[in-house]
Amino acid sequence: MIHILQNDPIVPPGVCIAHLERAGVRHQIVRLFAGDPLPPVGEALIVLGGTMGVGDTDRFPFLAPLMAYLAAAAKRDVPLLGICLGGQLLSAALGGRVHSQSRSEKGVRMVKTTSAGASDPLLAGLFPAFAVFEWHNDSFDLPPGGVHLASTPECPGQVFRFRRAYGLQFHPEVDEEIVTAWVERCGDDPGHIERFRDARDRLERTAGALFGNFLSLASTPQESPLGCPRPQRCGCGKGSVR
Repeated sequence: MIHILQNDPIVPPGVCIAHLERAGVRHQIVRLFAGDPLPPVGEALIVLGGTMGVGDTDRFPFLAPLMAYLAAAAKRDVPLLGICLGGQLLSAALGGRVHSQSRSEKGVRMVKTTSAGASDPLLAGLFPAFAVFEWHNDSFDLPPGGVHLASTPECPGQVFRFRRAYGLQFHPEVDEEIVTAWVERCGDDPGHIERFRDARDRLERTAGALFGNFLSLASTPQESPLGCPRPQRCGCGKGSVR
């Protein structure tokens, strides 16, 4: 089982669902914005983005308990993929700094792997650079203990790893319908839609690699190449997504 934590009704899981279904992975969408309770810590997680910021805890009271939950999950070696706001929440939960209205990006970009990212299993098949769709105003710094995996010139923090938890700044889950809705809602450059169409094949390749690699990692016992800090007590097989 994999739990998809949705923070915002206009930031849905998109193509993520098709990848899970194709892989035969059971999943549950947890609509935090609608008051759904957080699942028990232990099973794999995908944390989606949102129009709110990490600091908007007064307006969105579920954010504070969510950050505590993400910190607990990451420190227990739960497989976790945080996307955009999800990555920012993960960084903040682990003691990293999130910058409001800083290093913003929108549209199709090329992300380059770092030396650590070149050998990280989440980014397998994507070295040395890959196409992504960006749509963010805020940005995260690397949290203490995090490993920097990918960057762009405008926004260095694109991918990091903490144990078996990953934070992404970009959106591998979007499809044309989602991009169109965001452009129209924000009154933004409609050229973003055409450029998304032009880059569709490259973006689909990125999404397929990331979701496929994450599902493989989430199905791997903790004594994996990522390493288990407590191999004698880790509970071999715990955290499987199937």
